Amino acid sequence: MERRRQVDRDDRVPALLREIHDLRDVLNAGVQHVAPIENFPDDRWNAIIAINLSAAFHAIKHVVPGMKQRGWGRIINIASAHGLVASAEKGAYVAAKHGLVGLTKVVAIETANSGITCNAICPGWVLTPLVEQQIEAKAAEAGIPIAQAKQDLVREKQPMLRYTSPEQIGALAAFLCGDDAATITGTTLSIDGGWTAQ
Repeated sequence: MERRRQVDRDDRVPALLREIHDLRDVLNAGVQHVAPIENFPDDRWNAIIAINLSAAFHAIKHVVPGMKQRGWGRIINIASAHGLVASAEKGAYVAAKHGLVGLTKVVAIETANSGITCNAICPGWVLTPLVEQQIEAKAAEAGIPIAQAKQDLVREKQPMLRYTSPEQIGALAAFLCGDDAATITGTTLSIDGGWTAQ
């Protein structure tokens, strides 16, 4: 957890990457705050951009030279359906995830002939601690059971009333690391139960 909090600062990244000897170049970060734009706290905006976007930039900046030297690399950014579409009151999260998708494309273009690929996986609802907090808040606000809030939340955005599992996202990331995906670069791969198909 502490590493995740520190990687938003460029001066700490090289030391952190040296500590992580088996970095597989999957960059995942997600914090959230919900508020209308006129009430959005500046400190929450800055923290969300730092963790959800700047951390990926700093990590990519420091791993690309080694990948170029090896002539091989796979960078997988875990963005979100919110990297492709927006929702009200999620200004910082949506901005950061859209930025991460744009960064993914830039890195893919810059490294296209270096044996490196860079892609973004864009999940819909995944039962992470972040989403579980949203479910609990929804249940408390509406005075309904957690199970009902869980179904209501997924129904708000996805035609498929099923949460994606972290294992399914991992399997997609593993595919992107393999030889069969050697020419897939600079793209987004949605794993969102049809959210962005609407």
